[in-house]
Amino acid sequence: METEMLHVVPVLPSTNIERDVKWYGEKVGFKLLSGDHMYAVLQRENIYMHLQWHANTEDDPLNGGSVMKIFVKNIQHIFNEFVTRGTVTKEKLRLKTSWGTNEFGFYDLNNNAIFIVEDA
Repeated sequence: METEMLHVVPVLPSTNIERDVKWYGEKVGFKLLSGDHMYAVLQRENIYMHLQWHANTEDDPLNGGSVMKIFVKNIQHIFNEFVTRGTVTKEKLRLKTSWGTNEFGFYDLNNNAIFIVEDA
């Protein structure tokens, strides 16, 4: 029996779990499932993501610059929601890109890039 890929769970670095859980709730609509000051599990519909605390020192670098892409159907509805939340501005939606998508993106508080993508 072949392995069936089900989903991806990104683990993004954070310097402040409590702050970032609040931001992801307000700006992206994710809910906290479980967590503490070192690690958090967030969910929105069938999308899960984890936040892991890092001290941002030489021994425990934050390594900002991670990228997460969330693939959706009917991107316009969630784009309108994120405009209302103040997560993005109206000019951020890119329709019919040369690589075959409709998409928009933003950065979280740790410079992780988050893209919402729909196959065009």
